Amino acid sequence: MSDAIEDLLHEHEAILMALNILDRMAEQARQGALAKEDATHFIGFLREFADKCHHGKEEGLLFPALIAAGLPEHGGPVSAMLHEHEQGRAFVAAMNAASSDALDAPAFAKAATAYAEHLRAHIAKENNVLFPMAENLLPPGTLATLREGFEQHEEQVIGHGRHEELHAMLRALEARYF
Repeated sequence: MSDAIEDLLHEHEAILMALNILDRMAEQARQGALAKEDATHFIGFLREFADKCHHGKEEGLLFPALIAAGLPEHGGPVSAMLHEHEQGRAFVAAMNAASSDALDAPAFAKAATAYAEHLRAHIAKENNVLFPMAENLLPPGTLATLREGFEQHEEQVIGHGRHEELHAMLRALEARYF
């Protein structure tokens, strides 16, 4: 497997760990025991790591490469994944709205549970269908260029060392919720 796809798969592993934490947070919200600060902090992680960093790599680099390699821009797997990214953003917005002022625990739990379910299904589609398709369609040189582009994306969008900081934040949340 190429380094580019390995990078995306590794990020999926981190996101899946984050979703396990989110499940625990949703349960605490249902019990009335979730701290608003934890919800706000976690939403920031999702926006920065899952959306800006990971989805940014897919939307800005991988998907255009797949279209250039012959996948349709509309009506195919790329447009389906883009649509699912938008759906995920709507769930994150709902979690944010539920934790903006005072924590609306039932609304947060509902949005968090829906987001986790949605993103797990989305990741399964990418891991089992889209990424193997990319490995088959894209030549080695394109995959190498993608990996370089992913590194540049991280530097430009989230900044030097921030990826590691986000992983550390995730480990701290994991220690708190498990």
